[in-house]
Amino acid sequence: MGDTSTEYGCNTDDMRMIHGVFRREFRLAPPMVRAVDPGDTAKAGRVRDHVVEISEMLHHHHTGEESLVFDKLETRAPACAIHVGIMRQQHEQVQALLDQVEGRASTWAADGSAEHRESLATLMDEISSTLDAHLGQEEDDILPVAETSMTQQEWSAVGEAGMASLPKNRLLVQLGYILEDQTPEERAQFMTRVPPPARLLYKLVGRKKYEKEIADLRG
Repeated sequence: MGDTSTEYGCNTDDMRMIHGVFRREFRLAPPMVRAVDPGDTAKAGRVRDHVVEISEMLHHHHTGEESLVFDKLETRAPACAIHVGIMRQQHEQVQALLDQVEGRASTWAADGSAEHRESLATLMDEISSTLDAHLGQEEDDILPVAETSMTQQEWSAVGEAGMASLPKNRLLVQLGYILEDQTPEERAQFMTRVPPPARLLYKLVGRKKYEKEIADLRG
């Protein structure tokens, strides 16, 4: 048997899991924004930080796909090139919307007005619907090809790049968001990729911070 690290074949379930996180957070964002009372700039500021953060995370996610997945598929699976081209176009469409988030969110957080609140909520609605369509198509047309055209080592590098893009002071809290909808078995499997010190810190500190944060944002 040869070196399995050079054999094509990988498990892309972790990508579907991360897609689920993005679907959930962008779906919850519009009602989260609309729930803030006019004039409550303190709460608006916290919601602003959240929507800016998830927008930056999605940007890094797409950047990683572009460089670590799409380029390889175009070379190794030429029949998939048309689908890769569509994915790149969709990334540009989503990014054009993401580029507006910080400006609208900061304007709203500064005055807390109902007008600026609705402007941001409408934008987040558009991102959510556009993203849902994109992620579904990517799961149908791209991930099955990646599973037969990339090595497990190459695929693991995609997840490692995603984790590396998270700010260190937010990593423990973001673990909570990632694990939120997973089964106990899926959580246990995912946590095997997390360094032991971070696993312990999440149990001691991160989970409580995450629970407090979502209670504030979603409550």
